[in-house]
Amino acid sequence: MNTFGKTIRLFLVDGTTNGLTTAELSNWTGIGVKVPRIKIREYSNRAEFQKPGVYILIGKGENNEDAAYIGEAEVIANRLFQQIAEKDFWNEAIFFSSKDKYLNKASIKYLENRLHELALKAGRYSINQNTPTRSELSEAEQAELEEFLSHAKVLTATLGHKLFEALEETVEDNEVQNQIFYCKNGAGANSKGSPSTEGFIVYKDSLFIIPEQPSLADGIRLERQKMLNDGTLKIEGAFYQLTKDYVFTSPSRAAAATLARSASGPLEWKTAEGIQLKFFDI
Repeated sequence: MNTFGKTIRLFLVDGTTNGLTTAELSNWTGIGVKVPRIKIREYSNRAEFQKPGVYILIGKGENNEDAAYIGEAEVIANRLFQQIAEKDFWNEAIFFSSKDKYLNKASIKYLENRLHELALKAGRYSINQNTPTRSELSEAEQAELEEFLSHAKVLTATLGHKLFEALEETVEDNEVQNQIFYCKNGAGANSKGSPSTEGFIVYKDSLFIIPEQPSLADGIRLERQKMLNDGTLKIEGAFYQLTKDYVFTSPSRAAAATLARSASGPLEWKTAEGIQLKFFDI
């Protein structure tokens, strides 16, 4: 699949990263806006806030996990005021509208549903809401909105939240990343994973050793405990089992979490043929 470079223009309206930020792509009529909750009333008279669009409320859930709520509005400012009164988990909003009159009620309902679908698939943020209704649109209209959606996805990540980017999308299409690597030991540990642009992904259903050795770093002990607390790990027989794909910051951290001891990722992760990760140029 061919990919093309993109030019993104970010504008800090008051000259700081703590205020309103607009994001635009060249040759695109849409616009993305990021705004802190406490600044919404200050900026609400701006033209971007007076249009229809889709919005994302971003904050922390009850267990301190990343959380988001996705909605649509015919007037963005009005709906954000309503959400300030009704929801207190969020501290930042990102929304997308059009610089022309391209978006209408049917199109923003379609975008809301598809963004919700992408967020659930990515599994990076807690999305605690019912599935929005998707509008019935023509094939041509859907194609146009899917393009709008792809731009919104890129800009959301550019604005600091990879809410819609599934972990498998961070695995590059080349010789190294097409390989699946395995981390095993005689006690029954059995993880599989791949290098990614964010570190090292360990895949769902991998098995981790439960008893922790003294050599295991405190930081990894805490990470394993957090994974247990939030349900990323569950007890399955004599092992911990991953309930979803999970990204570690390095292959060594992933190997140590699997083996419950100090470990060198380049040595422990091997292909099915037994070739160590260290022999790959990453």
